[in-house]
Amino acid sequence: MDLGVTTLEMDAVITSDKKVILSHETHYNPETTTIDGGSFIDKKDQDKYIIYQMSYQETMRFDVGLRPYAAFPKQQRLRAIKPLLSDLIDSVEAYVKTNKLKPVYYNIETKISPAGDGIYNPTPDVFVKAMMEVINKKAISKRVTIQSFDVRTLQILHKTEPKLTLSLLAFGKSDALAKLKTQGLSAEDEKKLKQSPLFNGAGGLEEDLKKLGFVPNIYSPYYTTVDAEMVKKVHAKKMLILPWTVDEEKDMTALGQLGVDGIITNSPDKLVKIYGNYQSK
Repeated sequence: MDLGVTTLEMDAVITSDKKVILSHETHYNPETTTIDGGSFIDKKDQDKYIIYQMSYQETMRFDVGLRPYAAFPKQQRLRAIKPLLSDLIDSVEAYVKTNKLKPVYYNIETKISPAGDGIYNPTPDVFVKAMMEVINKKAISKRVTIQSFDVRTLQILHKTEPKLTLSLLAFGKSDALAKLKTQGLSAEDEKKLKQSPLFNGAGGLEEDLKKLGFVPNIYSPYYTTVDAEMVKKVHAKKMLILPWTVDEEKDMTALGQLGVDGIITNSPDKLVKIYGNYQSK
C-alpha cells in the first residue's frame, strides 16, 4: 500500500471447515513451502497437501514465506502462513486508518474449477456463501471485485449480489497457454486451465461472454492477447478491461497506450513508477 497501488489482488480458497484463506494454489507448493519447522514437501507428494482437504488449524503447520522462490528472487523472506481473508482485511483496514491513507480496493479471485469440485474446492454455491459472509461482515463490498475463470461463481454472484463488481478472467486467444508455460505455469494449474470452459476453444471476447451468459463489469484477458480492437470492443459493451499478469515496464506502457483501464501485476513498483501513486493523486 505504501507503494501507492489502488487495489490488492489475491486468490481465495476454502478449507474443509469452510474458512476462506488466501492462496495462489489449491495445494501447498513444494517450491515455496516448509512444514513443521523446516521440512520440505516432495513434489510427488503435493496432492497430499490439498488445502480443501485440511481444516484451517491444519494449514497453520505450513510456512510459505521463509523459503526462497526462484520465480520471485526479490521477494522478502518472512515467516508466514496462508492468511484468512478476514485477517487480511482487518490488517489492511487498520493500516489504512492508522496511516491516514485513501481506502484501497480488493480484487479477489475464486480459485475453483468444475474438475476440482469435491477435491480441490467445494461446489460454487458453498464457495460463494463462505466468501460473501466474510466480505459482508467486513462491510467492504463496495470496494471489492470478484474475478474468476470459473463462470459458475460469477453467475451465482450476478444473481445474488447484483451490486457487486464482477470480472471475467479469460485467455483472450488460443496462444495464451503456451506463453503462460514459459512463465512457469505449474502442471496442476495447466490441467485446471485446460478444463476451464474459457480455455476450450479460446474464442475471444464474444465466445467468453456467451459462456458466461451476461456482460460483467470487467473483462480481464491475458495481456499478450490485448490489442486496440479488443479494447474498443470491450469499451463498446460498457466494460472495463484489465489484462493479467503484466510484469515488464514496456508491456505496461504499451497497454496504457492501447487504453486499458487497469493492469494486474506482480510488480506494483514498476506500475506505480509509470502511472503514479494512487495515494498522492
